[in-house]
Amino acid sequence: MPPYDDLPPAPGRTNEITSPANPRVKWLTGLRRRQARDDEGVTVVDGYDEIRLALEAGVELRALYYSPSLVADRSRLGLVDALSARGVEVVRLGSSAFTRASYRESPDGWLAVVPNPARELSALALSERPLLLIAASIEKPGNLGAMLRTAEAAGLDAVIAAAAVTDWGNPNVIRASKGTVFAVPVAAATTHETIGWLRANGLTIVAASPEAATVVSDVDLTGGVAVVVGAEHEGLSSAWRVAADHAVKIPMVGRVNSLNVATSAAVVLYEAARQRALTGAGGRVTG
Repeated sequence: MPPYDDLPPAPGRTNEITSPANPRVKWLTGLRRRQARDDEGVTVVDGYDEIRLALEAGVELRALYYSPSLVADRSRLGLVDALSARGVEVVRLGSSAFTRASYRESPDGWLAVVPNPARELSALALSERPLLLIAASIEKPGNLGAMLRTAEAAGLDAVIAAAAVTDWGNPNVIRASKGTVFAVPVAAATTHETIGWLRANGLTIVAASPEAATVVSDVDLTGGVAVVVGAEHEGLSSAWRVAADHAVKIPMVGRVNSLNVATSAAVVLYEAARQRALTGAGGRVTG
């Protein structure tokens, strides 16, 4: 829980936290550590657009932090009153204190503390013919974030981090995803747990690998499908290679024999979306 000393007064007062050494600011910076996020069950959303997307996805903010001196669009300050009226704790920070708490090099004056977005596998709701992405042992937050943006755009049912190296609450994942981590259901589990859950739900496992013999467009992706992409340097583990119902590759005519993992995931997922559009098969319904 955050420290409650040195808090600003009630909403409507002009006092603010100005010191970067304030206990609340130190608590916020501590959430950069995964252990702290796991212990508290929360994470940080840095940026107005990302916070708005989280709110639109139904996320209940634990607290909002803002710095008026850093807010370029003054019309956005209406969010302060709107959230205060809903009972959300709102804390005003001076520019130095906010810059210390923020994860961005050029913060926009908005930061929120929210519950960790990850769910249990059992909490994922699947459509009639679901389409999922399994990110197996992905290391870089930027890649996970890029995959989430693709997943949201393509209407996936969920994204599962198997044997996760980076947690879904990593602020860099949230930033790279542009907040879509709150719009797409996400979960984390071990490789064994994930494979067992996919089998129990009757999903076809399609492993993307540059060594595969079959081109992705030659495989039927219109049923319940889980597309699996592997770690940036090591690729897919032997467990996923054995579990896969199909191994597919992306056709390439250049000298490079593989793409960035997030790019590969996008190509395979949009091939699935293309096939589904032709057959009327759909995944998650988006607004």
